[in-house]
Amino acid sequence: MTQPPADRRVSRRVAAITPSATLAVDAAAKALKAAGEDVIGFGAGEPDFPTPDHIVEAAVEACRDPRNHRYSPAPGLPELREAIAAKTERDSGYQVDPSQVVVTNGGKHAVYNAFAALLDPGDEVLLPTPYWTTYPEPVRLAGGVPVEIPTDVDSGFRVSVDQLEAARTPSTRALVFVSPSNPTGAVYPRDEVEAIGRWAAEHGIWVVTDEIYEHLTYDDHEFSSLPVVVPELADRCLVLNGVAKTYAMTGWRVGWIIGPADVAKAAAGLQSHQTSNVANVSQRAALAAVSGPLDDVARMREAFDRRGKKMHEMLNAIEGVTALAPQGAFYAFPSFRDVLERGTVAGRPVSTTVELAAVILEEAKVAIVPGEAFSAPGYARLSFALGDDDLGEGIRRIGDLLDG
Repeated sequence: MTQPPADRRVSRRVAAITPSATLAVDAAAKALKAAGEDVIGFGAGEPDFPTPDHIVEAAVEACRDPRNHRYSPAPGLPELREAIAAKTERDSGYQVDPSQVVVTNGGKHAVYNAFAALLDPGDEVLLPTPYWTTYPEPVRLAGGVPVEIPTDVDSGFRVSVDQLEAARTPSTRALVFVSPSNPTGAVYPRDEVEAIGRWAAEHGIWVVTDEIYEHLTYDDHEFSSLPVVVPELADRCLVLNGVAKTYAMTGWRVGWIIGPADVAKAAAGLQSHQTSNVANVSQRAALAAVSGPLDDVARMREAFDRRGKKMHEMLNAIEGVTALAPQGAFYAFPSFRDVLERGTVAGRPVSTTVELAAVILEEAKVAIVPGEAFSAPGYARLSFALGDDDLGEGIRRIGDLLDG
């Protein structure tokens, strides 16, 4: 029976949203820390480094400038949009006009507005799994239908053109493409990027490609920007990015959408009613970031590379745990399936990684994100964006618990 509107407390649309599992794990770890527990958190997807000094100084100066105390254009400060266009050409080779850039309140806002601008009710969005927890929610809020396409460790967590073609229907509107990947750390080789891009172009399918980890690749793995590799797709491609991961600016909340002029204009129109401009001080800080040198970025990448290799080695030394070497981003995505087959850990029943993560948090005081959050049961995500000592101690505690 349909509930009368007067008795409905929350809209069905919002009530159906699944809260962010990664933020929930991070909040649980912080709550235990606040209570005096010695908790090590592998949950949050944010660098542990401070924002580089020259960016902070730009923000301090911006606070003193009365221009930044007022409203500014909804799609972003003109000078920031120009700098993002220049940075995009510098870093990926993708040439765009500043009018194609819409500055958003962080990467999640960019995801939301991208799907709101693209989708009508019933439109299907191909979503390879494992996926970042946020992707399916704005698809559903826009009336779209996420269509999950599973990948696993055997495929290197990369989707194939054959899988995409098998999932395509007359209702397929868009594909979500992410490389380097959150949560798996996988990086698609250039030839696979090209094959997927040409398939999308052939069938008139939009691609929403998230490039926020573009600077974080390791060994011989290289980032390839899809609209650069397949230029004919540019008119049906939205590039999402931001300053959060590259410049250690998660709290500053600046992201952006790059797309065809008509879609960028539509997204800007939505944003004019939704949030208006991003905070001007944050925009000025982002301007300093994208216009400045990449020296700090290189130092952070070196640290992440070292930590990722250490985490990979330590995880694979734990009986029942197997992990691929991280290729990009700052995550390991190990399988705990052999652990789950034992049925118990520390005398407690475990049949899912949700249950396993709860035991690890309570018994070892280590926070990990269960794979169910990414539509990948049996796996878990561990961020190596934390100090070397905590990383080593955290994996040691997990090993002691699981090997005990």
